Amino acid sequence: MAAKQKPLPFHQPMLGQEEVKEITAVLESGWLTTGPQAGAFEREFGEVVGTQALALSSGTAALHLGLIVAGVGPGDMVVTTPYTFCSTVHVIEHVGARPLLIDVEPDTLNIDISAVAAAVEETGGAVKAVIPVHIAGHPCEMDPLLKLAKAHGLAVVEDAAHAFGAAYRGRPVGRVEPDLAHTAAFSFYVTKNITTGEGGMLTGTGALLDEARLWSLHGMSRDAWRRYDIGGSWRYEVLRPGFKYNMPDLLAALGRVQLSRAENMLQRRREIALAYTAAFADLPELEVPAARTDVRHAWHLYLLRLVLQRLLVTRDEFIAELQAAGIGTSVHFIPIHHHRYYRDRYDFGNTAFPVTDAAFERVLSLPIYPGMTDGDVDRVVTAVHAVVLRHRR
Repeated sequence: MAAKQKPLPFHQPMLGQEEVKEITAVLESGWLTTGPQAGAFEREFGEVVGTQALALSSGTAALHLGLIVAGVGPGDMVVTTPYTFCSTVHVIEHVGARPLLIDVEPDTLNIDISAVAAAVEETGGAVKAVIPVHIAGHPCEMDPLLKLAKAHGLAVVEDAAHAFGAAYRGRPVGRVEPDLAHTAAFSFYVTKNITTGEGGMLTGTGALLDEARLWSLHGMSRDAWRRYDIGGSWRYEVLRPGFKYNMPDLLAALGRVQLSRAENMLQRRREIALAYTAAFADLPELEVPAARTDVRHAWHLYLLRLVLQRLLVTRDEFIAELQAAGIGTSVHFIPIHHHRYYRDRYDFGNTAFPVTDAAFERVLSLPIYPGMTDGDVDRVVTAVHAVVLRHRR
């Protein structure tokens, strides 16, 4: 009897001896908090994206500081999408502003820029900023959004948590417009395209990042590296009521190794995505993710949508059968207006965002990470085909 295969996890980080070596070197150096490794990670990341960068404790911290340095506060409105993780909207509340949710495009599931433009006009100047979310790694339509921002004096804080390695019309996601209050927030959570376990990065112009750096470490005029290194001074001033958002060198060292092989890891993600799309092309019960020709997709997620009219099972039942077959999956995301806090606070109706609601009812995320073998991909494809064939109408 053949041995039973181990379950295939939804995600597994790609780590090796080089990461171990660099982490060990930091431990042996005796300097564990923010210092030379964090500074080097910022420089190297900025070179890849083409903009200055600030290493932080999380992508959420980066979003929060992006709003703060743009001057967003009480009484302001911030436009974003309901099709995102809750932290995108939490940070709007953290600065005392009000979220204005706009439905998404049916194909990419990114925010509908034409609807954003209409909302900005209707609110008569109350909108101060926009947070576009590059869902799954597919870039939003940034040209019309930046044109809108310039026309109305809006700040733009890109939620690029999924989008490291993505590009829009040849421009890397994260490269900012210098004549706008424009920043981009990246996440290095364990499931992301490059990981530091926990961590994030904010990109922006020098002036915005200088201000964000102040806020990122208690609002102090000197960080620990400048105070405690040989020749440093113990004196500092508190200039802002800041936060504890700095990235320690332990995590930055991990991020530098990941960054050095990010292109190879992205290529493997792309290969897996293409294999899935080709394998599901003959199944009308499935809708594969969109990938427009003028973008470079980062393939952080592979969002498969079920055509429920052609199936005898729900999305949840479909996931349960994949799990029984040893295939890990997830759902991205439970829309913002489905969460009790936001549903009650803003009285969102269940039919307020029809495109988002329709997508959520039938979407699931398949495993897609560089450590997957061709055999792993075949296992996923076989399992998905089997569920479809058992339950097609």
